[in-house]
Amino acid sequence: MIAGIGIDIVDLERFQKRLTAELIQELFLPDEIAYCSTQRHNQENYAARFAAKEAVFKALGAGLEQGLRFQHVEVGKEDSGAVYLIFHGPCAELAAKNSITHSHLSLSHSRNNAIAMVVLENRTNNPEEEF
Repeated sequence: MIAGIGIDIVDLERFQKRLTAELIQELFLPDEIAYCSTQRHNQENYAARFAAKEAVFKALGAGLEQGLRFQHVEVGKEDSGAVYLIFHGPCAELAAKNSITHSHLSLSHSRNNAIAMVVLENRTNNPEEEF
């Protein structure tokens, strides 16, 4: 059953103006930085990952006010190119509290924007609610 949906879009020009080495360290985890820093259009990749983190917060219905931080959400990438989410600390705790069992992530970017969509699923114990 769908437990939450989140979407976020980032204006690349605005994001690039604010993106500093310090902000990268604040927003992203080491594996994310390692991946993005090797990409030709690394700021687009950072922006897409930032959008993913914002989309997760929206899907969970929580954010900075509830103690979540950007480093509590990590975007991984499989060899196939598929992206996935890893939740850490308070974000993992909130996902467990809400019985989140699966997450789905889609990222895209162009010269002007980066976008992410997140769908969170949980499993209900009521067989009548299952397909």
